[in-house]
Amino acid sequence: MVQQPQNVVLVGKKPAINYVLATLTLFNQGMDKVVIKARGRAISKAVDTVEILRSRFLKDKLSVTSINIGSQEVSREGGRTSRVSTIEITVARKD
Repeated sequence: MVQQPQNVVLVGKKPAINYVLATLTLFNQGMDKVVIKARGRAISKAVDTVEILRSRFLKDKLSVTSINIGSQEVSREGGRTSRVSTIEITVARKD
């Protein structure tokens, strides 16, 4: 298993508010930047997470510093591989 840096939030199947709270926790622990990563169907939830942070929790205190998109090859059942879209949104807290 690949070790993730401490400032990364991986978005999956849970409600968006869980990832909002995870991001806020990282900021409260002193992180300057947090990377929100998602792939496939979770991409829209990652965008929702950033928008909730910007509109409700960190009004005028959060900036999106970069957005990277790409794709990964994923092994499926039966040995098949398919490509899955990915996104990484880096957010920083303004002082």
